[in-house]
Amino acid sequence: MNYIYINFTDNMKKIRLLLRAFIGSLILISHSQAASPFNGKDLDDWKTKPRGKNKDCWSVGVAAVHPENPNELIVKDGAGEMVNAPSKTAGKSLDIYSTFTYGDARIELEIMVPKGSNSGIYLHGEYEIQVLDSHGRTKLGMGDMGAIYGAKPPAMNASKKPGEWQKYEIVFHAPKYKDGKKVKNAHVEKVVLNGKVIQEKVELPKPTPGGLTGKEMAKGPIMFQGDHGPVAYRNIKITPLK
Repeated sequence: MNYIYINFTDNMKKIRLLLRAFIGSLILISHSQAASPFNGKDLDDWKTKPRGKNKDCWSVGVAAVHPENPNELIVKDGAGEMVNAPSKTAGKSLDIYSTFTYGDARIELEIMVPKGSNSGIYLHGEYEIQVLDSHGRTKLGMGDMGAIYGAKPPAMNASKKPGEWQKYEIVFHAPKYKDGKKVKNAHVEKVVLNGKVIQEKVELPKPTPGGLTGKEMAKGPIMFQGDHGPVAYRNIKITPLK
């Protein structure tokens, strides 16, 4: 009888190498699909939402907390950051939204708020993830950092100190339509703030008040609230989900 000897150790090594190469290629494909609505240099791909006599106080530069007023931001020369820096003389600013639109997506970004400030990330321009200086709070409500406004407060306080950059990761599923009728509500699969999961599987049956149009859609922009206080955003990535 003839015997065939198979070197399982070598074969398993080859299989592992092939799997690593395959997974690596999937990661590269995923990263290649990521888009940024902000080019880091200007706001040509963004529009502001008119609101009464409010003035547009958004610009591109490097944000820093005002040295004499911890409630305000100043904008230093530079690039890479969208900064909303209304002063007492300028009054309130405006909400700003991208001309870029998306459907189901993973949204990643970094944000900075000074002491006591308030903003919001509007998915599709309509569903608000709250942004607030909530550092140190033990009792969290619908208006605190990481709340899905009108739907659910955050599971925990993951906020950093005001003036520090904080990272959001949001997995969002757009509403679904068939023959012009909505057949499935939008929902947030997950919200991660500074590495901690603060929201999971939250259905959004209707838009948040104060959104861009008040209407739901299969694709929409990202909008940042600018009429409630100073705020800065950077490293914005939107990756379509398959």
